[in-house]
Amino acid sequence: MNLMIQPGALRGTVEHMMTSKSQAHRLLICAAQTTDETWISNLPPSEDTEATLRCLEAMGTEIRRADRACLLKKGETPRKECLLDCGESGSTLRFLLPATAARGMSVSFTGRGKLASRPLSPLYEELQAHGAVLSPQGNFPLHVSGKLSGGMYRLTGGVSSQFFSGLLMALPLLPENSRLEAEGRLESEPYVDMTLNTLRLFGIQTERTENTFFIKGGQTFRSPGNISVEADWSGAAFWLAAGALSDTGVTCRGLNTESAQGDRAILTLLQQFGAETAAEGENVTVRRSRLHGIDIDASDIPDLVPVLAVTAACAEGDTRFRHIRRLRLKESDRVESVLALIRSLGGAGDSAEDEMIIHGSGGLQGGTADSFRDHRIAMAAAVAATAAGEPVNIIGAECVSKSYPGFFEQFEALEGRVLR
Repeated sequence: MNLMIQPGALRGTVEHMMTSKSQAHRLLICAAQTTDETWISNLPPSEDTEATLRCLEAMGTEIRRADRACLLKKGETPRKECLLDCGESGSTLRFLLPATAARGMSVSFTGRGKLASRPLSPLYEELQAHGAVLSPQGNFPLHVSGKLSGGMYRLTGGVSSQFFSGLLMALPLLPENSRLEAEGRLESEPYVDMTLNTLRLFGIQTERTENTFFIKGGQTFRSPGNISVEADWSGAAFWLAAGALSDTGVTCRGLNTESAQGDRAILTLLQQFGAETAAEGENVTVRRSRLHGIDIDASDIPDLVPVLAVTAACAEGDTRFRHIRRLRLKESDRVESVLALIRSLGGAGDSAEDEMIIHGSGGLQGGTADSFRDHRIAMAAAVAATAAGEPVNIIGAECVSKSYPGFFEQFEALEGRVLR
């Protein structure tokens, strides 16, 4: 599906924010380990969340669904063999791969898009070294059998934080104690903090000393009862960045400014660009002021880079993004797809191995933007259109359903002009 977006600043209030799929994945997987029922409300209606629910059901989790909510508990007869369809969700695959190996299941993972080609190393090798038997990575189905044992696990800190989160949720299930060590700086650390917070909520204890996590074996996940998924800063980032390009501004309601979500850094970064920001309770407002280029360390906020690059293109002067190497391993090569987006709309930018520079000129011209089937590129293109001189045609705009199915409806509610 291609959509044409007419130029024009967004304005108004996002009353009902999309909720966090990052938190939802973790809550669902932990709830599936409890013998008591857990009620999870405000689930995001995303394809990725649905993929995790679908896989948990296939594994034998008892799930009763309601509108954007569900009741979960461990099945009385967990399945030992099953097929798990992860769709295009990297989180689902990377979280459930250690979980199935910890339970000694015989599982075949499958999925769509680029998921099979997204790397699993060094998690793949660590699972093999501790008892899991896996078919060659890079193709689906990916077969997993054998059973994990505890011990020392080591992962490079600069790889996906999802590898660490997956192991942290799986290792408490083993009878033996385990240690998980990050070699080098642990990037995207806020996502690991979110995992640790979720584990504590379910009664699981871990100890951390610098880059090493100690996980006691034989722990029991205990249901906290009723849980509500919090509003998503990753989704809010698009509206807040659009507010930075709007004289009237955009307000997002229901955001937790003390959230463990790393992407709440969007507010600080927009302030650094020069935008006017205000936070009152759970209401956050951003509006345009004179924007200028800044220096951004992207190591903890890779998902913000596409929309921040749009902000940078509409600012004056250069914006430098450092530590971007891991962006090449997302749904698209987000270094190349971000640069293609900016260039296709009349902007300019360059990249090296671990750095990208956007040469801001105060605005964009408009044109045709390829989404590369990457939801965050498509949404960033829509934000770019609000400050462009001419319409923006987004190719493959339907990919937003991966994380934000109602994105374009909300865009129109903020007075954005979409030609379908």
